[in-house]
Amino acid sequence: MSRAATEYVEGGNLVDMIKEDLIANPTTRVVLERILAQEEEHANDMHDLLVSHEGRPMLEKYATSTTYRAPGPRTSRNSRLLLGRSHGEHGMGTITTKDGTQIYYKDWGRGQAVVFSRGWPLSADAWEDQMVFLGAHGYRCIAHDRRGHGRSSQPWNGNDMDTYADDLAALVEALDLNKAIHVGHSTGGGEVARYIGRHGTRRVAKAVLIGAIPPLMLKTAANPGGLPIEVFDQIRAGVQADRSQFFKDLTMPFYGYNRPGAKVSEGVRESFWLQGMMCGMPGAYFCIKAFSETDLTEDLKKIDVPTLILHGDDDQIVPIGASALLSSKIVKDATLKVYPGAPHGMCSTFKDQVNADLLAFITAQRSASA
Repeated sequence: MSRAATEYVEGGNLVDMIKEDLIANPTTRVVLERILAQEEEHANDMHDLLVSHEGRPMLEKYATSTTYRAPGPRTSRNSRLLLGRSHGEHGMGTITTKDGTQIYYKDWGRGQAVVFSRGWPLSADAWEDQMVFLGAHGYRCIAHDRRGHGRSSQPWNGNDMDTYADDLAALVEALDLNKAIHVGHSTGGGEVARYIGRHGTRRVAKAVLIGAIPPLMLKTAANPGGLPIEVFDQIRAGVQADRSQFFKDLTMPFYGYNRPGAKVSEGVRESFWLQGMMCGMPGAYFCIKAFSETDLTEDLKKIDVPTLILHGDDDQIVPIGASALLSSKIVKDATLKVYPGAPHGMCSTFKDQVNADLLAFITAQRSASA
């Protein structure tokens, strides 16, 4: 803590100091550090501040952390309610995996759980269009930042598909999710497939793969329609040389903005760049091998729940011929829907159609299983 901050605390003005910081920047980490370092005598005042209007943004960001505990019997009942401990009002939080990696997740809404796994190099933020939509239609929407990405830890080890799947399993078990609907985009689709391949469908009601990488992106003798290794070497080189510029450039084919007549959203491009730059360098680099060289064919064969596969026929990142068209034949009774002209980033550029298709698939299955 700075000298000025120390003087505030010693002078008994901790709450005033935090109010000033919350107003200036509701998500600043220094506020969290001060909260965690608070003296017991300030505990009730601190809790009152956190549940106030000014403190709500910080509450929503950090209240599910196991480190923060609301003080005393006076606030214990309200704390459980306001901190979102009851089913369906969880907000945000973290879990810690067996190797000590912290996985950040968002948890919005009530109802049957829909669990989202995002593609490289993005975070849970990229799912907000789908989460808000489905949350408003009565579903509990959960999305996590893959290890090395977003607000999760940035470990050197474990940036591989097996560990990604195990991290997802750890999240599902920590939240005790059952009959969950798993939705994966791009690398996240591979994560969902490997999760089912390694952990089964005991907790899974159905799966949705959107612009997903399975069965295998890399061109091999057994997979002649894949992309040559040179394509992925170029991605690695771009990330190493200047990943900031690389991510900016990648947004053009990712969202189809390089096509004639495309309506370019600089906001969408900047959001992609920001999420990409939140990804740690080990995660950004090692994940390339994970999404390009992991053969998920056997995992797809193990999917025994209703599965929807959505893919754009103008996907320049994960070409449809070596992905969805093959996966839909491997997954038993899968439903394939091709979006004419849609790019890889279809969850943003075709979000209304994606949202409608997700809801229709989920609702239809709910009715069929009722």
